[in-house]
Amino acid sequence: MIKETIFVLTGCHGGLTKAKEIPRARVTVPESYQPVRRRLELDDGMLPVEHLLRDGSSVTMEDGYWALEKEIWYESAARAIEARVRAAATSSGTSTSPTAVARGVVFFVGDGMGMSTLTAARILSGQRHGNTGEEAQLAWDSFPAVALARTYNMDAQVGESSACATALMCGVKANYETVGLDSSARFENCLSSLNAHVPSLISWAQEQGKSTGLVTTTRVTHATPAALYAHASSRYWEDDGKVPPTARTSCKDIARQLLEDEPGRDINVILGGGRRHFVPKVTLDPEEPDKEGRRLDGRNLIEEWSRNHRLRNLAAEYVSNKEEFDNVDPRKVDHLLGLFSYSHMDFDVDRNTNDTGDPSLTEMTIKALRILMKNPEGFFLFVEGGRIDHAHHYNNAYRALDETLALEEAVKAVMDEVDLTETLLVVTADHSHVLTLGGLATHRGNPILGSDSKVSDVDGKPYTTLLYSNGPGHTEPRSVLREAGKDSIQTAGVPRAWATHGGEDVPVFAIGPLAMTLFSGSVDQSYIPHAISYVACLAHHASRCSRESAMNDTITPISCPSAEPNSAAISSDVMNDQARNTPTKSGCNPLSTWVNQSAIIPLLIFGLLLDILVKS
Repeated sequence: MIKETIFVLTGCHGGLTKAKEIPRARVTVPESYQPVRRRLELDDGMLPVEHLLRDGSSVTMEDGYWALEKEIWYESAARAIEARVRAAATSSGTSTSPTAVARGVVFFVGDGMGMSTLTAARILSGQRHGNTGEEAQLAWDSFPAVALARTYNMDAQVGESSACATALMCGVKANYETVGLDSSARFENCLSSLNAHVPSLISWAQEQGKSTGLVTTTRVTHATPAALYAHASSRYWEDDGKVPPTARTSCKDIARQLLEDEPGRDINVILGGGRRHFVPKVTLDPEEPDKEGRRLDGRNLIEEWSRNHRLRNLAAEYVSNKEEFDNVDPRKVDHLLGLFSYSHMDFDVDRNTNDTGDPSLTEMTIKALRILMKNPEGFFLFVEGGRIDHAHHYNNAYRALDETLALEEAVKAVMDEVDLTETLLVVTADHSHVLTLGGLATHRGNPILGSDSKVSDVDGKPYTTLLYSNGPGHTEPRSVLREAGKDSIQTAGVPRAWATHGGEDVPVFAIGPLAMTLFSGSVDQSYIPHAISYVACLAHHASRCSRESAMNDTITPISCPSAEPNSAAISSDVMNDQARNTPTKSGCNPLSTWVNQSAIIPLLIFGLLLDILVKS
């Protein structure tokens, strides 16, 4: 079946209007077509909302992914920031741009930590303290600012970690299973990635002279942390053995990028797992001697990291277990690489706490923080509770919730360590999971990891309080949960070897400078790093700090026929970021409706002098 359709990019998102015609294309749609991954669907703003054929079928592009210009995501975020700054000015009755600045940023991500996970973890926390649980509070429940983030990928209705992390770290929506690239890059296509690189929060922080770090319980080359420093058309290219032979000359593996390229080579603290991607096949792992490295190029990137830092005269250390980690003095070390496991680090409940074991997420976070905080220019630290997701995939709610509470411990420790008047803390998730908490007249205090207080009205069997939509917890006939231990599996509705992700919005919690101004409402994930960069004066927002240190940056409205009578002042750096001449209905240019008051006197003096010269 051959049909013709015209693809048109139009739309308005937070005031952004952009239109572009895409040439007429002939698209082959098989009679049995079922849209899977490359669907051309976006949310309310970033268009096209849908492409429809006459029979109502959605259209996919046979020849590749449909891409949005990365500038559109930048502009969309700038408009959203502008709207929030304006609203804050209106509510406060001032005409000055925000002057609060975050010297430091700690960005927490719970992988797969959706709303149902947060609710269940809160209840579990309360029940572990001897209470009914529902009334408990997690550390971020006290944060004053909360938003909801949309987690879809450019070509996927339900997001996955690497593309979601690209949105969270780079401010650009990406295609499924690509990392650090805009949506012009195709999955597993090396050449398509070469001109699709996008910078990250760590890049922006390093440009401003800040110290940077990443802490994770996954491999440091895994999907989420990789978005901070790598650019790969496949999240699975963690070492050269995973990169197709034809692509190895043009596209580096993720571990090499961490060692060799900016910003990876300049990251001060790197803590997590994944030794296997840094050492050659002939090298046996020190903790698991029955396993060997995975690199095919014969390189030992751990040794190279140590040697390179010595050649650069940097105070650097490499550690691989808790004893070595505990012996690191943050006052004497500026660069720290810690790879504590062959692959991912153990779940916290299974962690070996002896000297030969691993540090906790909290211990890694605080050590990293103390190293980074020495820099007078400030710091950026990323912290991931990465194994929440892994437990959910196996319908193992015990470990998923326990990992969530381990992340909460790290958040509480950071709150005790930093000055929240100059440090921004953000807590969110990359995506959700298919966990649900159900019940019918279920009494307060019902064990969150046990069975519901009621039984099924169909087969008379009990069922778990927490349920998964799909996954390995599905059995026929339905099994009965015998024990709510760490290895227990919750009931699932649809059989799958591995549970899928959930596609609903995830919460974003924030505390610190401008948190209540910028973190509110419903946003795309790609907005979050731009909001962080505004608060910390990074990237294109760096000029906000330099200007405000020189002047108060007071801005005065000028009358405009289309302006609202009580239009609030807007931060001049936001307007400069837009650099657009978008006429209003009356033809008045909004960019010309605001001027810096400090510029008026010099202009008047210049005009008087010019008048004197002309008359003379």
